[in-house]
Amino acid sequence: MNFNRFREFLPSGGVLLSEESKRVYECDALSAHRVMPGCVLLPDSVEQIQKILSYSYLNNIPVVARGAGTGLSGGAMPHAEGVLLSLAKFNKILEIDSVQKTARVQPGVRNLAITEAVKSFGLYYAPDPSSQIACTIGGNVAENSGGVHCLKYGLTIHNIMQLKIVTIEGELITIGSHAYDSAGYDLLALLTGSEGMLGVIVEVTVKLISKAPHSRVLLASFDDIEKAGNAVAGVIANGITPAGFEMMDKAGVRAVEDFVHAGYPIDAEAILLCELDGSEEEVEIGLKKIKILLKQYGAIEVRVACDEAESELFWAGRKAAFPAAGRVAPDYYCMDGTIPRKHIAKVLAGIQILSEKYKLDVINVFHAGDGNLHPLILYDVAIPGELKRTEDFGSEILQLCIAMGGTITGEHGVGIEKINEMCIQFRDDELEQFHAVKAVFDSKNLLNPGKAVPTLNRCAEFGAMHVHRGEEKFSELERY
Repeated sequence: MNFNRFREFLPSGGVLLSEESKRVYECDALSAHRVMPGCVLLPDSVEQIQKILSYSYLNNIPVVARGAGTGLSGGAMPHAEGVLLSLAKFNKILEIDSVQKTARVQPGVRNLAITEAVKSFGLYYAPDPSSQIACTIGGNVAENSGGVHCLKYGLTIHNIMQLKIVTIEGELITIGSHAYDSAGYDLLALLTGSEGMLGVIVEVTVKLISKAPHSRVLLASFDDIEKAGNAVAGVIANGITPAGFEMMDKAGVRAVEDFVHAGYPIDAEAILLCELDGSEEEVEIGLKKIKILLKQYGAIEVRVACDEAESELFWAGRKAAFPAAGRVAPDYYCMDGTIPRKHIAKVLAGIQILSEKYKLDVINVFHAGDGNLHPLILYDVAIPGELKRTEDFGSEILQLCIAMGGTITGEHGVGIEKINEMCIQFRDDELEQFHAVKAVFDSKNLLNPGKAVPTLNRCAEFGAMHVHRGEEKFSELERY
């Protein structure tokens, strides 16, 4: 493949071909899987991206778009014979409309940078993944990311209005609008979460939200993790919708407390973090009600943050859960599945049984309010066979989520990590429809090939379990 042809329409230094320069792009945050890209391209204009994609289409060159590389499912893993298209230079906030409460941004803008830029208007951007200090808005759209406040304020799809994308043929098109709705099919929802398989995002219009006048965070500790799980479902069933509702087990609490010193009770079997926001009166009424409910569900202590600084410290601990896990084990494997809230306690029991089966420790961290779990499986890649055992453990967790009526991803995407489990989540005819949608946008299968949607042959090799959607495999869950 003659990648030097890209030098004809890219700036000096915009084409990386040496092994040393390409090495940094060989994986995303799923670092257990690596591929050296055929070449890395660093455009700095939309016109250059159009030329790259048009040339790639005409010459059948695979293209993988990449933002900050913080993804955890291998979605940005490059193609050995293709182009790794970096959007790192597209890092400008193009316009802030404080009246309309929107911002137009390039895909390489960091999530947190949007909130920082609009803070003076009393506004912020709601989706707040734990990686928000580094992850980019383009990647957030590609994976439909959430965060600790998604329970009340929604995922990325609920907080964007318009996308500009470049198709594989090099055409620039606009999806959605700056109005509250747009005519025709809801392509905005289709593109959000499409994992770079349908087009390359070059601009995003996001919604901004007014900062609530008052907020309080409380921390509840439990002597039994199943009580904490039941408390989550119970609180929301009683009509309370917290701005954020997070859960962490004992292993997570201890790892975080040793790292951040957030004031977490290290003897608790589990903790819940709950944030209420709104008017001062609303928050105070909500706090009284939720404290009573948490006690009823078995909380041994309920502590309300005394001021904004302590509230921020409580959240800083939760957002540091992943790096904290990295301090207690050589490696960790972060899972991402979603279940109905009513099954949290049962799934936690199931994960513990799987932990004993595979002889691997696990730290459980949840976006508990919306049932999005992030078990962190601790392992050592230097031990022969341990990575494979870890991945098998993770696969069983995802199958457990399916069996409980959930799904294999909440916000990290499928990428390469969960592609086999797609065979369990969906039937053959459903997967064929996914491929049909892909073909409409990318008939040659050049955009991020081999990701997210498995071939039927792959599913046949993985096994016939996908016909039964995992029910038989976990029929024994009743004993949990």
